[in-house]
Amino acid sequence: MNNQEQKNKIRVGLVYGGRSGEHEVSLQTALAVSKAFDYDKYELIPFYITYTGQWRSGALLNAPPTAVAQLQFDPGSDSGAEESNNALYPVLRGISDVETAVQASREDQVIDVMFPLLHGTFGEDGTIQGLFEMAGLPYVGAGVLASSVGMDKVAMKMMFAQAGLPQVGYRHFVGYQWKKDREHCLNNVEELGYPCFVKPANLGSSVGVSKARNREELIVAIEEALRFDRKVIIEEFVDAREIEVSVLGNDDPRASVPGEIMSSHEFYDYKAKYTDGKSVMVIPAEIDQETTNAVRSMAVRAFQAIDGSGLCRADFFMRRSDGALFINEVNTLPGFTPYSMYPLMWQETGMPYRELLDTLIRLAVERHAERQSLEYGNGAL
Repeated sequence: MNNQEQKNKIRVGLVYGGRSGEHEVSLQTALAVSKAFDYDKYELIPFYITYTGQWRSGALLNAPPTAVAQLQFDPGSDSGAEESNNALYPVLRGISDVETAVQASREDQVIDVMFPLLHGTFGEDGTIQGLFEMAGLPYVGAGVLASSVGMDKVAMKMMFAQAGLPQVGYRHFVGYQWKKDREHCLNNVEELGYPCFVKPANLGSSVGVSKARNREELIVAIEEALRFDRKVIIEEFVDAREIEVSVLGNDDPRASVPGEIMSSHEFYDYKAKYTDGKSVMVIPAEIDQETTNAVRSMAVRAFQAIDGSGLCRADFFMRRSDGALFINEVNTLPGFTPYSMYPLMWQETGMPYRELLDTLIRLAVERHAERQSLEYGNGAL
């Protein structure tokens, strides 16, 4: 390949791994995405974040890796990895806007767009999105506000309520309140009735989620959830089908055909999602056209309620007794392997995986251009 052809390629920075309970899920997502890119159009710079939060940048990828191990590199190895005690160093390295701040900046390392594939804490919660904003970098997916609201289930539900979206009953409190007055917390939660679901307010992939059928199980579930977050949310149980919709876009988002999850477990927990391989995804969901239209419309409303951009997956409960729909949550960085619900629903809607990646890159660049056109200040230089 000559230099001109290389310059015409879009350079994408993939960020994955992370200091999160969803580290392994992120690695699988990174492998799937890096294998799916069209390397005639793109070249990738991998940024691996270890379990302890260290950033490691790898050599430029001009061909897809074949295994996760190729995306986990150590400084000094033949992978070309570099590391710094300053976590900002590798991601800022080579960005023209911060050349004066980073001594190692080089013209051949300029990144056109960042693609965060970090599920959960420190990646899906607005923190890394804020870093990209400060660096002046285009990036795929939700912005700072939507990411943080989309991660915090309590804040999310408040935004849904403001938008008039129907939800199941819920309660929430922080660890300090639990320690100060456990009895009050328990009595408040028990107004929802049993069974109920207990979740860390800021985590995904069903990590730390439990079903409580009585007070004894409720106490254990709350203690478990508080291991992962300072805030706990408890939700009312409804006997329902789990319907999901993929949303794509910026200011004019569109929704995919709905899909349905039929869990291999009592509820769709981490094991059912990622390890036992027995849960069933039905795409499109076997629901009537009126319900399909309603759930797609609600998915777009939920996306707009949190000021979403790029992508999200909206998850709903459809009560078995009467077909009533309730928004459960949105996921601003849903599972993104070719076998995950989000891309599969778009595939069924008519957009294959590789085209979906192209669209997300385009949306990221368009949103960045819009933000760059704004004036930040009173017009004085």
